Amino acid sequence: MSVEGVVGFSDIVGFTEFTAEQGDERALRVLDTNQSITSQNLGPKDRIVKELGDGLLLWFEDPCAALAAAVAMQDDLAKAAAESGAPLWVRIGLHWGCPTERGDDLIGHDVNLASRVSDQAGPGEILITEALANRVGQIEGVEISPLGPIEMKGIPTPVWLYRVSCC
Repeated sequence: MSVEGVVGFSDIVGFTEFTAEQGDERALRVLDTNQSITSQNLGPKDRIVKELGDGLLLWFEDPCAALAAAVAMQDDLAKAAAESGAPLWVRIGLHWGCPTERGDDLIGHDVNLASRVSDQAGPGEILITEALANRVGQIEGVEISPLGPIEMKGIPTPVWLYRVSCC
């Protein structure tokens, strides 16, 4: 069954190198902090679908709530990184679509596209697709800037991406 909403991916930038240098125990603490901060910023209908190594597959029912949660996550992660010295520079990609539910999991083109959007983001950056940008409009304190059409591996046509930042 397909379900309409926001699919998101977050990924800790530089996690492999951090683990190699700092060890598994410290890496586990970073993963726990990332998951805790993410969970604290999710609404009652949002969820972490699954962990993917140092990344998370996220689901949001409401597009504005998804953007607000992503901005809050980045802010909280930046504070935690400054306090701990751990690399909590997370890139986030969000896409509005209709993924297919498979048990508790989500699969399909829209999930793949959200993953590719996340891959395009830099440390501490939030990127969204045009499909999501068209659904959120103006949000106070949030600026959405067009980046243009971007070609991504495995996606047949370029996708318009937008950068989300606080203003």
